[in-house]
Amino acid sequence: MSKDIHKKKHLSSFQLIILGFASVILLGAIILMLPVSSAEGVITPFNQTLFTSTSAVCVTGLAVLDTGSYWSVFGQVVILLLIQIGGLGVVTVAVSVFMLSGRKISLMQRSTMQNAISAHKVGGIVRLTKFILKGTLFIEMAGALALLPVFYHDFGRKGIWMAVFHSISAFCNAGFDILGTPANPFPSITAYAENPIVNVVIMFLIIAGGIGFLTWEDICINKTHFRKYHMQSKIIVVTTALLIVLPAVFFFFSDFTHLSVGKRLLASAFQAVTPRTAGFNTMDISKMTEVSKAMIIILMLVGGSPSSTAGGMKVTTFAVMISVAAAVFQKRQNGCSFGRRIDDDTVKNAATVFFMYISLFLLGGIAISKLENLPLVTCLYESASAVGTVGLTLGITPELGAISKLILIAQMYIGRVGGLTLIFAILPA
Repeated sequence: MSKDIHKKKHLSSFQLIILGFASVILLGAIILMLPVSSAEGVITPFNQTLFTSTSAVCVTGLAVLDTGSYWSVFGQVVILLLIQIGGLGVVTVAVSVFMLSGRKISLMQRSTMQNAISAHKVGGIVRLTKFILKGTLFIEMAGALALLPVFYHDFGRKGIWMAVFHSISAFCNAGFDILGTPANPFPSITAYAENPIVNVVIMFLIIAGGIGFLTWEDICINKTHFRKYHMQSKIIVVTTALLIVLPAVFFFFSDFTHLSVGKRLLASAFQAVTPRTAGFNTMDISKMTEVSKAMIIILMLVGGSPSSTAGGMKVTTFAVMISVAAAVFQKRQNGCSFGRRIDDDTVKNAATVFFMYISLFLLGGIAISKLENLPLVTCLYESASAVGTVGLTLGITPELGAISKLILIAQMYIGRVGGLTLIFAILPA
């Protein structure tokens, strides 16, 4: 009897995940309140730092204060650390600290890590953690070095910090930038819309972070032998490619007609990549056609891949729902992918996640529209950006009221920790 009582006191791995994220968000918000965090040395209100910290840890990029002009270098470092922790995952960072300190990783910690990154099995978690850390460091350093010549040319020594910040922000799919000034806040990287180096490097970093660590492990082990990949990796690679190419072609013919063909291709490709789920933009999103905005909303909701730095309902969920729909149309009993049947549990999980994200998206957008008396489509755009942890905006977020910002905070948090994780944490078996 005493053993049963003792067991009930332990938090489940899912509860540890959601509490871990909440704790880091709260700590980040408190640190950002300090005068040293702001450029003018003033205390920043808690509601603004809470929004900023949530956006950073949930790697979203929505901002109520311009990151480049409002925050001091210390504040920007804090935000970048929150982005890195949020991108890797709180549990991954915690396990990494245990490993670096020489302590053994318990079975409970391994199980929590497995749930946090959607690993196939508990075995090999420590090796996978090392792979994630080494891969992240390598890609972020490579990205910073590739961006350095451009930023150093434009900003001098400050360009080194610019390159590091934007490389980590892009790989973690955060979308935060520090290019803003008091005269020109929230610019994203529109100043580099025609720079192929910045565009290509940022796109590569977004995709690298968005396809997931497990997919990268598959690629490193099996190289170009696609048939040897896990089914999840196959789905991720193919679906990701389609969700980049098809929207890019669509944007090319529907928008940016004032640009030359080469620049139009670059702009179209970037706008197709960034909704999944980075939040950078090189063009003025508000000037895109209404149909293109609707396309971006869909891409934001789909998001990236499991075990990645990206948010959203995930490409695997989207692919499963498409496969099941196709099976119904073809009067087949089960959905199939790459010649394998999709089991019922996978379908149930995908349907639950899909329903949760669509519900959060619609309810959040409708609530904000009602509270702020703003057009519904505009509010749905911000809602999709928050739920998908994207960060793209039509410019209304900084002007929203306190309740509307709390709605976005809740959406960002749920979007990052994951719908099923939250359900399993609240309703443990």
